[in-house]
Amino acid sequence: MGLFFAASRLRCGFGSRRAAQALAIASLIGVSPFAMAVDAFVEEAPRPNIVFILADDLGFSDIEPYGSEVSTPTLSVLANNGIRFTNFHTAANCAPARAMLLTGVSNHLAGVPNIPEMLSPEQREQDNYQGVLGSNVVTVATLLEDAGYHTYMAGKWHLGATPDKRPSRRGFERTVALMDSGADNWEQRPYLPIYKEANWFADGERYQLPEDFYSSRFLIDKTIEFVGSNLEDGKPFFAYVPFQAVHIPVQAPQEFIDHYMSAYDDGWETLRKQRAERAMQLGIVPKATEMVEMTSTKDWAALSPERKLYEAKRMAVYAGMIEAMDFHIGRLVAYLKDQGVYENTIFIMTSDNGAEASGPDDPHQFPNGRVAQSLGYHQDYDRLGLKGSYGSIGPSFASAAASPLAFYKFYAGEGGMRVPLIVAGAPVVQTNAITHAFAWATDITPTVLALAGVEPPGNRYAGKPVLPISGKNLVPLLSGATNRIYGPNDSVGYELTGHAAFFQGDYKLVRNLPPMGDGQWRLYNIVVDPGEVEDLSEAQAERFQRLLAGYAQFEKDNRVMPLPEGYSQAGQLMSNFFAERTRTGLIVFLLTLLVLVPFYVVYVARKGRE
Repeated sequence: MGLFFAASRLRCGFGSRRAAQALAIASLIGVSPFAMAVDAFVEEAPRPNIVFILADDLGFSDIEPYGSEVSTPTLSVLANNGIRFTNFHTAANCAPARAMLLTGVSNHLAGVPNIPEMLSPEQREQDNYQGVLGSNVVTVATLLEDAGYHTYMAGKWHLGATPDKRPSRRGFERTVALMDSGADNWEQRPYLPIYKEANWFADGERYQLPEDFYSSRFLIDKTIEFVGSNLEDGKPFFAYVPFQAVHIPVQAPQEFIDHYMSAYDDGWETLRKQRAERAMQLGIVPKATEMVEMTSTKDWAALSPERKLYEAKRMAVYAGMIEAMDFHIGRLVAYLKDQGVYENTIFIMTSDNGAEASGPDDPHQFPNGRVAQSLGYHQDYDRLGLKGSYGSIGPSFASAAASPLAFYKFYAGEGGMRVPLIVAGAPVVQTNAITHAFAWATDITPTVLALAGVEPPGNRYAGKPVLPISGKNLVPLLSGATNRIYGPNDSVGYELTGHAAFFQGDYKLVRNLPPMGDGQWRLYNIVVDPGEVEDLSEAQAERFQRLLAGYAQFEKDNRVMPLPEGYSQAGQLMSNFFAERTRTGLIVFLLTLLVLVPFYVVYVARKGRE
């Protein structure tokens, strides 16, 4: 475990009387205090277990500790037993976020500037534009396994499906993993026609889901199975649980949906305001936080009674899916308590990106209904959320899921990048605490390593060159030793298909492209103005220019490619699908063309309106 372990324990407030005595004696006789304290810590403070829970497309205010009306008692207890981050940021879509969370390295350098399904042929010519986790980075699971931890994963991977890229080859001892960007939650079937099947693997081999599958229940079942298989040997474990909730298709058991059947009858504008007010009351955002009005949010009052009923049910299913996830996390907590290992377990819970708004405004309107039917799904009101249904919340309710922030998944606005982060457990020391300190996705891996007492890699690991971790260790924040990790001149850059952000101190430079944005750079103080309402680019022109120069350097250092002419995410998704399918024959191409063209029609129509 080494000196780093002893040092990290001290920073976390893990001190014991014996260790304190060792430090005092060491200081008197001129011997390294940490060298003498190691044995005491090894004997009295075993390394903690770590459970890393990752939600999918969870909005900033989607859980109770951040202002939601959705009942999440397990996460509320964890928040009360730990610390909530209100200024934690991640990538605006899934695979880039996962690359940073699991390696501590910039997603552009780690090979995942975007999901592979949306990369153009021109971009793929560059080695860091493959959309899969590169061999030039080491995962936190690899480092922990090599340090004596058991490492488990149950959930969505989406960082490469070839044998050498699967999680079983990237440090995870036991796995059951979904390779794709998403899938059905009730059965083994794809959710988009870009996939021939839902690609699940267990320990590196193809896997058939059980008949009674529901994603959140199944993933916790497997996590409990993995943890239980090795508890007797006394080694610590790292369990990574990347849920499918609440990625589309939005689906949930009826008993959870029932809890919210009248909760959203007043519509999305009301819900967005209510959540903002609760977030302010909780201290998650400043009392005077203002919000922008999202142009994609429709007028609730203008909807027919039938349409209001259906929209409220869509959101009820979404809320039920969140509560179901929380319920099953609670089952894992109860199991760890029963086994006597809960007190030495640290929980880290966050989301891969902000709320998903790409679902259609009206799922029944042509061509939306045709697409769902072509995939074998229905959208019936009575069965919405159950097996065989296809649900989403659309851009209007997504504005409430992101409240009080602006924009959504795929965009660089706060609603796409700022997400909940809870770190909890007895080893964390602080309880029911809130920090407004800026933190970034690459910070998770070095923090986990510090908590586990594991040295981060340098420029080489296991006999080959690797990229060093660029994230920061958040342990001093967890212990209360400091109130911020990033100084006023520390910076973090980010880019996704031209949407871009550059953070420095309390400020954020941001550019959002059409159809939701206008492509113009803006400057915000996101500490006092998380809603990104007051553009400071003119009032603070010098800072604005300095951050522009900083972003330009970020692009150079991270090998960010310019967008190909005419690039769009939806268009590239279709183009890549057609290119792949035409290799299998013209007939298949023509048939699938009928299915996918409506997706592009919706995208073009929305872009034209906005």
